[in-house]
Amino acid sequence: MRGAAFTAGIWYVFNDIFYEDRDMTNTEPKVSSTLDFSAQGKHHGYLSIPHSRNDSGWGAVHLPIVSIRNGEGPTMVLTGGNHGDEYEGPIALMKLARTLNAGGISGQVIIIPALNFPAVMAGNRVSPIDGVNMNRAFPGRRDGSVSSMIAHFVHHKILPLADAVLDIHSGGKTMMFSPFACYHRIADAGVMEQAKQAMLAFGAPVSLELVELDAEGMLDTAVEDMGKIFVGCELGGGGTTTTHTVSIAETGVRNLLAHFEIIAGKPQSREDRGLPSTRMMHMPDSNCFVICDDTGIYEALIDLDSPVDTGDVIGQVHFPEKPERTPEVYRAARAGTLIGRSHKVLVGPGDFLALIAADM
Repeated sequence: MRGAAFTAGIWYVFNDIFYEDRDMTNTEPKVSSTLDFSAQGKHHGYLSIPHSRNDSGWGAVHLPIVSIRNGEGPTMVLTGGNHGDEYEGPIALMKLARTLNAGGISGQVIIIPALNFPAVMAGNRVSPIDGVNMNRAFPGRRDGSVSSMIAHFVHHKILPLADAVLDIHSGGKTMMFSPFACYHRIADAGVMEQAKQAMLAFGAPVSLELVELDAEGMLDTAVEDMGKIFVGCELGGGGTTTTHTVSIAETGVRNLLAHFEIIAGKPQSREDRGLPSTRMMHMPDSNCFVICDDTGIYEALIDLDSPVDTGDVIGQVHFPEKPERTPEVYRAARAGTLIGRSHKVLVGPGDFLALIAADM
């Protein structure tokens, strides 16, 4: 029975999920989910991303995701592993997914510990499958590569549910930051103020009004373009974690859940924990960035959290193929504090060398 009248009733079964045969629109994701995000309670599941390859012709990538929902209230989306060599997010969010229960919240928490799951499993910044930087892939494409399909599903199916989004980053293998939480300057002053207050509730050592080098395609931008609250953070780097940076992530996540009244209680301020208050900083101009113009070995000459004046030397590039050549010196183009630097020492033109921020 293969007539036209039969086709309207075809159902497929795949991974215990039923799909009705239907006319797919240009925005309907090819990615599927084992979770019903409207369901009450705590549910562990995964996104299934089609990935036909040499060793699995009808294969898929399974990306773990958790939904915890209890009654009415705000929805917060928590993501880590946007870049695969940044580990504070995956660690803090896996811990949260194991310990947070539906009875302890009002509203919904959607947890994606490893947004770019293939990259996390490979320990790389970008996906080993398609070479895509997940944080430049939004809004994605339903018929794109694996990373693009993930971004497309998140953009169309998860972000519309959210009132606020936290994306946890660090510097990965190539950068190192003084731990900071951040928000962006955006056109909507009301949403920007809400993002600022959420950032302050996170309680990082530094709270930064951040200007991105390249904001197109970022999860941040996708959230903000929807008129929703976005908070980001950079909690260290070097392709590893410390007890300090993981603790900042864990405390910050729970502080945000308390800030939005998803969990009971108030955010635990830094002063409550016997720590110095957060340092409010901003990036007044493009001179905050120091970018490399040379190929060679970079020697950082000042440490993170050091004050600098305009013209101060922050590092130099040596030329191993010509040991007799004088190193090229790099200087601060503005006064402030060094809160980010290159972690790698083999550098080339266009590489990031330093980030200087100023006190608000």
